[in-house]
Amino acid sequence: MESKMQCNVSQMWGPKMPQGLDLEISHHPMTMRRVVNLIIAMERLKDGASEAVLSTSFRDESLLNIMMESIVEEHIVFERSSSPPDQFSRTGVYPCNISDSQKRNFLLVQNSMELHAVMLQGGSDNRKVLLNMSTYVHPSPTIEARPVALCIKDTDLYLSCHHEDGVPTLHLEPVEDKTSLKTITRESEMVRFLFYKRDSGVNISTLMSARFPDWYISTSEYENRPVMMCQESAQSYQTFNIQRQS
Repeated sequence: MESKMQCNVSQMWGPKMPQGLDLEISHHPMTMRRVVNLIIAMERLKDGASEAVLSTSFRDESLLNIMMESIVEEHIVFERSSSPPDQFSRTGVYPCNISDSQKRNFLLVQNSMELHAVMLQGGSDNRKVLLNMSTYVHPSPTIEARPVALCIKDTDLYLSCHHEDGVPTLHLEPVEDKTSLKTITRESEMVRFLFYKRDSGVNISTLMSARFPDWYISTSEYENRPVMMCQESAQSYQTFNIQRQS
């Protein structure tokens, strides 16, 4: 059956080749995808490249370029017609230590349910908050930023960003069913739990709200103030040292 296909293709297109060129099918087996690529290339030769083929400057590289143009065009059409899934998909979870650019750690203030940035003294490491960072695949992947969700280790408390009095603010929200964050659709209210982690150096990152672009997790210039959401232009610290824990 495959040999018959090879023969039929050669017989069909052999007489239509520009003068000076013969068609010989040497690759085995011949698939429908390869046949389509071959037909596109032959039509290109027949319709617009005949004079170039007869030119003394026409070389093997010229023929290869014609063939490759057909294959590349097919690839572009395929990519544009394939829309990505409209959801963020969780790929993993790992514990991490986080501190701001002033080497201040996060502390949980129970009575206000806030995170504060504090310079810890020696022997106080057991008070600092560790985070479980869930990583996600973006519906339209980029190499610049990675979607993540942040949960205080050994709790159900997740960092979230949503409007309060018309301004994006940072909150701690309990999420009892963590499987509800396994996949998050782009238009879902659950996007409030996602932040774009953008790396700017070894373990140095910013954390921008996925729901409110240009609003970043930030710490104050002053000691023992709440961790908050600020725009990039604000007078605050917005880069963090995030180290994965074993």
